[in-house]
Amino acid sequence: MILSFDQINYEYRKSPRGVIHIGSHYGLEYEEYLNAGIRDMIFFEPVRSNYEGLLRTLPKDERIKTFNVALGNDTGMRKMYIETRNEGMSCSLLEPLKHLEMYPWITFDGLEDVMLDRLDNIEFDRSLFNVLNIDVQGYELEVLKGAEKTLDSVDLIFTEVNAVEMYRSCALVTDLDSYLKPLGFVRVLDNIEHNGRWGDALYVKI
Repeated sequence: MILSFDQINYEYRKSPRGVIHIGSHYGLEYEEYLNAGIRDMIFFEPVRSNYEGLLRTLPKDERIKTFNVALGNDTGMRKMYIETRNEGMSCSLLEPLKHLEMYPWITFDGLEDVMLDRLDNIEFDRSLFNVLNIDVQGYELEVLKGAEKTLDSVDLIFTEVNAVEMYRSCALVTDLDSYLKPLGFVRVLDNIEHNGRWGDALYVKI
C-alpha cells in the first residue's frame, strides 16, 4: 500500500469497510486488511498454483470469499502468460514486453487457460465493500471497464500502474486517469519508480 488506511482516513476522510482484491497472489495483504479493521474481503486469483497458495494463507471465514477467476471486461476462457521465477507475481493476460527488458531473469515459459469474467457479474453485497485493490499486470483498465456497477460503492482504488508498455498494449496510468475521472475518481498519489516505468497509485472518489 502507498499509504496506510489510517493515513488515508486522516487525509481524505475515507474509512475502509470491505476490500475487493483483484490479482491477489497468495493474499499477503490479508493481515494488513485485518489490522485496519476490515473483515469483509473478496480475493480474485486466476493462476491455479497461486490460488492454492491463497487458500493456504487465508482462514476459514464466511466473510472472506475467494474466486479462482481472472477479471476484465469480457467472459470466457483466456490464455495467461505464466512465469515461476518471480513466484507467479508477474503472470499476465497480456504478452510481456518491456518487462522482459527490465527483468530478463523473469522468464515466461508457459501458458495457462484461465476463466475470465466481469466483476459486475459476480454476485455479492456491494454495499459492504468500498476499497478496490488491483494488481493485474497491465490489465487494469479492462478490469475497471467490467466493474462500473461495482465502482458506484467504491471510495478508494489502489492499483499498479504503468508509464510504459511493460506488457504489450497495456493501459498506461494516463489511460486510467482519463477513464476514472468521469466516474468521480482522482489520482491523488503515485510512486512510479523502477526507472519511471511502473509503480502503484491511489485514486480517491471525490
